[in-house]
Amino acid sequence: MNPEFVSIGFCSNDHLCRVREIPVDGKTEMLEHLVQGGGPAGDAAVAAARLGWRAAFVATMGDDSDGRKMVDDFRSEGVCVDGIKVLPNQGSPVAYCWITPDGARSVAWTKSGLPPLDPADVPVDLVKRARILHLDGHQTPAALAAARIAKENGVLISLDAGTQVPGIDALLALADIVVASEAFARNWSGEDHLERALEKLEKCGNQVTGVTMGVAGSMCLHNGKFIRVPSVDAGPVVDTTGAGDSYHAAFAIRYSETGDVRGSMAFAAVYAAMKCRKLGARAGLPTRAEAEAFIIKEQP
Repeated sequence: MNPEFVSIGFCSNDHLCRVREIPVDGKTEMLEHLVQGGGPAGDAAVAAARLGWRAAFVATMGDDSDGRKMVDDFRSEGVCVDGIKVLPNQGSPVAYCWITPDGARSVAWTKSGLPPLDPADVPVDLVKRARILHLDGHQTPAALAAARIAKENGVLISLDAGTQVPGIDALLALADIVVASEAFARNWSGEDHLERALEKLEKCGNQVTGVTMGVAGSMCLHNGKFIRVPSVDAGPVVDTTGAGDSYHAAFAIRYSETGDVRGSMAFAAVYAAMKCRKLGARAGLPTRAEAEAFIIKEQP
C-alpha cells in the first residue's frame, strides 16, 4: 500500500466520559464512558481513511496495553502502521477527558515519558510517495525531517498549528497549508486581532493560512483576501473533542483535490460538525459518502 495521506505527530489513548458536571474534590456518576484513540495527527489519519484516502500514521508508541490498542485501532480503520516505531519497556500517551452536556471539557494527559521519533526513523518512501504530509507540531525533529523530504518531492504539507513547540517556526516556513488555533495565532503573532495575526503568519510563505474559531467558524487568508466560513449545525453536539483534528484532515484533502479554498473550508466545517454528534474524537467521524449526503440534504 502506498499511503496518500501521511500523518506524523501525537496520538493518545483517550478515556472519555460524559458527566452532568465536572467534580472538584467530589464524585459524580458517568452518563457514558468509552476508550478510543485520540490526538491531533492520529485523529487526522483516521479521518483521512474514512474520507477514502489511503492513510498512514507515523510516531513512536510504547509496548504497553495502551500502545497495542492504539495500533490495533489504526489497523481496524485501514490506517497503515508501518511507520509506527514500538519502543520496548515504554509507556504510551494517555488522556482522561470529562465532558458535560453543555460542552464544557476538562482534560488531563501525559506522554508517559515516551521518547519522540528519531529523524533517522522517518519512513522516507512513505513520505516521498504521499500526496499530503500532515503534521501537528509534535514529534518535531522527525516532523522537520519529513517536511524537508516532502518539500523536495512536491508533497503538499499541511500543518495543524495548535501548540508552540521548539522548531515550530521551521515547520511554519515549510508548510503549504497552515491552519492555526485562535490561541496559537494570537500567541505566535503577538496580535489579538485575528486578521492581523493571519497576515503575520502568511509571511511564512504558505499557500493558505487559516484559523479555526469554534462556533464562530473559520477564516483563511489566500492571495491577499480573507475568506470566512461559518460553523455548521449538524444536530445536537455531544462532544467537540477532535473537531479541529477532523477539520484539518477534511480541509487538506478537499484542497488537494480541488484547489478551492472556500469550498474546502465549507466541506471541513460540515465534516467537523458531524464528528461532534458522538462522544470522542473518532466515533463520529463520517465517511465521505455520509458527509456528501449531508451537504446535498442541506442545500436549498
